[in-house]
Amino acid sequence: MFEDFAERTVPTGRGTVFARVGGTGPPLLLLHGYPQTHVMWHAAAALLAERYTVVVADLPGYGASFRPTPTPDHDAHSKRAIAVDLTEAMAELGHDAFAVAGHDRGGRVAYRMALDHPARVTAVAVLDVVPTGEVWSRADARMALGYWHWAFLAQPAPLPERLIAADPDAFFDLHVRALGLGAAPGRYPPELMALYRGLLDDAGTVEAICEDYRAGAGVDREHDDADRGRRLIECPLLALWSARGALPRFYGDVLDVWRPWARDVTGRGLDGSHFLVEDQPEQVAEILSGFLAGAAPTGDGPADPNVRIPQRRRPR
Repeated sequence: MFEDFAERTVPTGRGTVFARVGGTGPPLLLLHGYPQTHVMWHAAAALLAERYTVVVADLPGYGASFRPTPTPDHDAHSKRAIAVDLTEAMAELGHDAFAVAGHDRGGRVAYRMALDHPARVTAVAVLDVVPTGEVWSRADARMALGYWHWAFLAQPAPLPERLIAADPDAFFDLHVRALGLGAAPGRYPPELMALYRGLLDDAGTVEAICEDYRAGAGVDREHDDADRGRRLIECPLLALWSARGALPRFYGDVLDVWRPWARDVTGRGLDGSHFLVEDQPEQVAEILSGFLAGAAPTGDGPADPNVRIPQRRRPR
């Protein structure tokens, strides 16, 4: 994995972000979801690096990136704060404008980044998500049962942390694997599954996961509700999702959910589980490359005056 990628530990205002960088061409930031690390992009990243300078990063709180100190309002783990961290990391790597693609929680960081920093994000792809505010505003019995972990992980500390620690094998086997992780033949070697399973043995990672979801239930939802109908994603947006997964069951036409959030929305459902990047890396890379090739950079758009704008750090 990542044979032709260089490891980078990138300083930002809040801490260091771990990333792997490879390829040549326009910059593309790839973000992972829950409960994984940047490694989920390993197969697709190698294909994308044939056309792009690919930066594959661990989200703050996950993997080898810094872990934000939890705050009572959970803002330290908000997608807005993490979007600033990663935009600063990209600037530190020399990319003041770039495309971003994110799966699951990384998709939530990606669309928040596009909303808050329109001059920095040239195109955004969101994989198997709809906006966080939409999830909560449309919540019903299907969501409560199918996305039960949203409410479970968002419970006040230390309830979910202690319950996960009591039997991490059960949580991984009966919940994470049930979402589809490891199901596609030939895509999940044993060492990869062992890496993902091992994340739940680390108390700091589990705390960050829960804080991530607590932010989603509170401050992230507030940010989305404040933007709904007031601001749009200015750059082209691609939405991909599992055609047999939760999103079509919950929301019907997934693109209809995204259209009020962006000026230019395209997308489609793919065969595979929620973990579609690993299930279908060739197809994801091909679709993403075609989308980026046709996405003209905007480089402008209204920024929110309440959002801190990342600044490029001086070289050390």
